[in-house]
Amino acid sequence: MAVDVTITVIDREGEKHELLAPTDMNMNVMEICKSYELPVQATCGGMAMCATCQCYIISDHDLGERNDDEEAMLWEASFVKDNSRLGCQIPITEELDGLVIELAPEE
Repeated sequence: MAVDVTITVIDREGEKHELLAPTDMNMNVMEICKSYELPVQATCGGMAMCATCQCYIISDHDLGERNDDEEAMLWEASFVKDNSRLGCQIPITEELDGLVIELAPEE
């Protein structure tokens, strides 16, 4: 049975957007943001090669460790914080229900 989860995205102006994200379509946080036309460039198309989908994890969800590609890209990115992640590297799962993220500033 398909389940939708709710993800709250705080945009760069501080406005909160509650997004419904399907768990059965193999999508990630970056793709959900783009589907709601939030200002996420995703220049590389989700390959962890540009950091234009960088976000800050505000809620206390355990997303696991960053993979090597994500770690390398964030090493080179601007505005990186301890809670920075690449939206393209966060798959939509039922465990994300209630996730709160903030979009990182654009370069």
